[in-house]
Amino acid sequence: MYTTLKEVTRKAEELNYTVGAFNAHNLEMLPDMIRAAKEQGAPIIIQTSVDTAKYIGHENLVAVCKSMATKEMVDVVLHLDHARDFNDIKEAIDKGYTSVMFDGSHLPFKENIMKTSAVVEYAHKYGVSVEGELGTIGGTEEGIHVEEDDKVYTDPRDAVEFVKSTGVDALAIAIGTNHGQYKSKTEVNLSLLKEISAVVDIPLVIHGGTGVNEKDIHELIDNGIRKFNVGTELLVTWTKTAKDKFGETKVDKSLRHNIIPCNNAVKEVVRHKIDIFMNKEGHINNAKYLQKVR
Repeated sequence: MYTTLKEVTRKAEELNYTVGAFNAHNLEMLPDMIRAAKEQGAPIIIQTSVDTAKYIGHENLVAVCKSMATKEMVDVVLHLDHARDFNDIKEAIDKGYTSVMFDGSHLPFKENIMKTSAVVEYAHKYGVSVEGELGTIGGTEEGIHVEEDDKVYTDPRDAVEFVKSTGVDALAIAIGTNHGQYKSKTEVNLSLLKEISAVVDIPLVIHGGTGVNEKDIHELIDNGIRKFNVGTELLVTWTKTAKDKFGETKVDKSLRHNIIPCNNAVKEVVRHKIDIFMNKEGHINNAKYLQKVR
């Protein structure tokens, strides 16, 4: 089903897992990302930046996600990531995206609330989910750069007020992760996550997921993370494979022989991540939930 962020995170909350949100950097990798989710029996959030959406075409992305969600019988969300301009968000909604993120993390707190609220008001009229952000996440993504010294962790008290005032469906929080980090791993602030999760009753989101140590993911899930972003790892994997394949190919060989291995490599990353995101080591928590609802 072509569905919304609110719907897939609701199910994730009920069964204690997180939904993988994977950045599509080109149209070629998109089908295999969705097939990976199908094979894992899991929902998937396909994310694009504003620039990627314009490069591929909003209508093209919507068409592929809709058709494959139906054909593969898998829940697919199409999400606009880190948008700061209301016009970009409006365009995505008007052309069929089911979820958007307004990134007001660089704004003063009250201005972030006001602008996020305006996005929520517009998006909810069309049944579109909204993710907000509070605190600043380090690193660089699509031209947005935050220095290490400028990172600001999410304050739990601010998070309560932000969620209540804006009506967002999910909240991206800053607990130490960095965009674009793939050569090393981040020490996430788990104690802060627990504080936020204890007082905020909507799904929480991790950005900069490539840099998170996989051994920490289950604890993040058990403390309210319901959307987990992965972008850089897909980009690096696709590009490394492409460099190998194109470097050894004949110039008159069909492009698909070089592109298909790149897509397959991305597919394996998505499969691996979803396997962790489904929180299989958290089966005790899931069993407790099933016992509770019976």
